[in-house]
Amino acid sequence: MPHSSDSSDSSSFSQSPPPSKQDSSDDVRKVQRREKNRIAAQKSRLRQTQKADTLHLESEDLERQNAALRREIKQLTEEMKHFTSMLSSHEPLCSILAAAPPPPPEVLYAAHSFHQPHISSPRFQH
Repeated sequence: MPHSSDSSDSSSFSQSPPPSKQDSSDDVRKVQRREKNRIAAQKSRLRQTQKADTLHLESEDLERQNAALRREIKQLTEEMKHFTSMLSSHEPLCSILAAAPPPPPEVLYAAHSFHQPHISSPRFQH
């Protein structure tokens, strides 16, 4: 009777066949693929971090340039106000402007064309 218990014991073991060479090579390929994927993901995260760092540095540099340009605009605006004020205070006292004769009318209107062809048009003749 001990033999019958042995047969029942052998049936309680898993029914799967022993691992074959193909199963083993598939497992090795899975492990290799996972390792390659892990390395690729790690490199991708590193590149993403480096790109974010580069953009952050570039943004800070542009902010500094923007602030410098705003200071320059403010300084130039103040300089322009100063020179405009100096010119305004100088104009009434300027002997060159007071002594210069007014320009002749043909110089004043040389840039303008007063040619009016529509007046000679038959539509406008009475």
